[in-house]
Amino acid sequence: MIERVALAIVVAGVASSAGAQQPQPPQAPQAPLFSQFSGSTCARPPVLHCPDKDCVGDRVMNPGQVVEMKSRRTYFLDYPCDLRPDEKVTIVLSLHGAGSWGNWQRHYFPIFDFVDKYRLVVATPNSPTRTWSAADDEYLQNIVSSIVEKVGASNVKALWLVGHSQGGLTSNRIVRTDFFKSRVDGWLSLSGGRLGGNPGRANFGAIGAPPAPAGGRGAAPAGRGVAAGLTASAAALRELPAGDFSFIFETGEREMDDKGLPAASEWASKYGCGPRRKAEDIVDAKAGYVYDSTRQNPPNPPWGLLARPGTAQIYMYPNCTGGRVVADVVRLEKGHTEGLEPNVTESLVKLMVSAPGGKIAQAR
Repeated sequence: MIERVALAIVVAGVASSAGAQQPQPPQAPQAPLFSQFSGSTCARPPVLHCPDKDCVGDRVMNPGQVVEMKSRRTYFLDYPCDLRPDEKVTIVLSLHGAGSWGNWQRHYFPIFDFVDKYRLVVATPNSPTRTWSAADDEYLQNIVSSIVEKVGASNVKALWLVGHSQGGLTSNRIVRTDFFKSRVDGWLSLSGGRLGGNPGRANFGAIGAPPAPAGGRGAAPAGRGVAAGLTASAAALRELPAGDFSFIFETGEREMDDKGLPAASEWASKYGCGPRRKAEDIVDAKAGYVYDSTRQNPPNPPWGLLARPGTAQIYMYPNCTGGRVVADVVRLEKGHTEGLEPNVTESLVKLMVSAPGGKIAQAR
């Protein structure tokens, strides 16, 4: 009798073990977080990513596939394909310069190569006139609002504006508006004006209207009278903004006159930062993706030569109130239009994500 009970227990145990080892049906992969945004596609490499060299003109001219539903205008949206609905992210709105396009901006400042590592959601819009104005403000606001709604305000670590040239001047303008003033935690100006004292400008020469896009590493990113336009627009924005945010200024060494960077910063003084300190140089053995292929004959060093490796110097203003980041970055022997190299791009991203944020999360 005892043997029969023992045998029954053994058989039951074997049956139970066999049942536990039955393979489970595979779960369907989670759809990318923004898959419901019209036109959104998350892929690796990212959609319309240029090769390391010889990016064709029609590719950099692309305005993006994601549709902003109120205006029906498009933009690019880059983010981690495995982004979880409850994950904390940094949102970046990246604005191209005058005469340029959204996909040229994606490759000029290739932050999309780092969205996975630093958990970024990067929107790169496009102006149909190739120059930003107040008529674009609602479109830009709608992009930010739709992204915040999707990820959830409590999951937004920070919102950063990034702008090259006239896109930087536009960042300076919109950060003073009620919508962005209450949301922006930082601004990275890529040759788009420096808060707290601008360096003098080198002579860009006769930069006229760009010809039709050519092959090589990209098409012309500028329009008529760029240098004069930058000067006039900057003059209207000389007063410091009233809002509080971190600020990073990046420029090519050859864009500035012989005086170079100002030795001090009113923006750093606003936050009681310490004296400027030079950090370790950033060395890149790899070139950026794009340059202005339409203005290389004759060459114009202040405007920009071919994309190539280089070295960047970083100057930090330490111990700012509230942990704000205030910094200047100079790319040696570079002009206005050579695309940023990978190491200096990542160094800028590190500075951005190291800064305090939370305006959107705190306002919910």
